[in-house]
Amino acid sequence: MSFWAYMLHCRGGVFYVGHTDNLDVRMGQHQSGLLPGFTRKYAPVRLVWSQDFPSRIEALEAERRIKGWSRAKKLALIRGDWAMISNLAKNKNGPSTSSGRTAESEVPVEPVRAECVEAPASSAQGLEK
Repeated sequence: MSFWAYMLHCRGGVFYVGHTDNLDVRMGQHQSGLLPGFTRKYAPVRLVWSQDFPSRIEALEAERRIKGWSRAKKLALIRGDWAMISNLAKNKNGPSTSSGRTAESEVPVEPVRAECVEAPASSAQGLEK
């Protein structure tokens, strides 16, 4: 069974990062407004990145890691720009996630089976440095 980490582009140019064991069902829930919370408030949503993982814990760790990333780094992930992700990671002081984990304890997020879609040009405004 596969588990997925995914990123949605939401109204207002904000991103939502989550994980699930059924990406098709979860996307339907987000798009229909069945899930209370963030994505209902910022609908409509569009899937801009996803990757499958062999276990739920790996998908959850990828979700948590990506949530701690800057907007610029998330946009680089959507584009599949690994050089930029690496560059942004090198320029950051301190841990790369809000949980305080260091690079040694993180599960790598690589384009194993990534579904990437370009984010709209409007979402590139306000890039963090």
